[in-house]
Amino acid sequence: MGRPCDQEVSAERRGGIASYIGRKSGDLAHLLNVLQDCGLIVREPDAFKENRSSFRIEEPLITFYHAVMRPIWSDLEHTRDASRLWQRSQRRFTSNVLGPHFEQVCRYWTRHFAAEETIGGIPVRVKTGTVHDVSAKTNHQLDVVAFGLEDEGPEPVIAIGEAKWNEVMSMTHLDRLRHIRGLLTAQGRPGAAGTRLLCFSGAGFTDGLLHEAAQHADVALIGPAELYGS
Repeated sequence: MGRPCDQEVSAERRGGIASYIGRKSGDLAHLLNVLQDCGLIVREPDAFKENRSSFRIEEPLITFYHAVMRPIWSDLEHTRDASRLWQRSQRRFTSNVLGPHFEQVCRYWTRHFAAEETIGGIPVRVKTGTVHDVSAKTNHQLDVVAFGLEDEGPEPVIAIGEAKWNEVMSMTHLDRLRHIRGLLTAQGRPGAAGTRLLCFSGAGFTDGLLHEAAQHADVALIGPAELYGS
């Protein structure tokens, strides 16, 4: 879910996790390693900052429990109408379960199934990434950052993307990606100037964005049909 970095994003990092549970960051190293070895969480280095990592829960049932069931556990034990509780939980389910899972599906598709002509090359690495905007004094989160193959020198950035599960994407989202591409170009990132822009949506695209994509080969719109098509 592309967005400026905020408290929700920082809580996915070791320092944010430590702050949330009231422990020192150094106290979590062994615990996080054990959870990784058990396959319950995954450590994901930032595409542009290898020393900056986020942790993602790998087991969907655990994600569902903490996002949906735990906040209303007492109500679940006493209610006669669980459907009303489910309605109250829809926003948390969408933002904390469906949204992150859709982003992961988009990264997997980009790495293993996307056509070369769609993303501008053969991806060898696909990550999430944080891009610093000096003038605006903020950071921009990218859901998809694809690096291409390079025999010599650093891997070029061949595609960046934003994923929205439950939101119709518009020119606003594309303009944001174009702005981030400009930031990467100004930073001197290899391949940044020709980076493809990928818009992933589970809810569709506005007519304006569809028209823009038809006019520009560097813009690709990817929906469920493309993600799950043969």
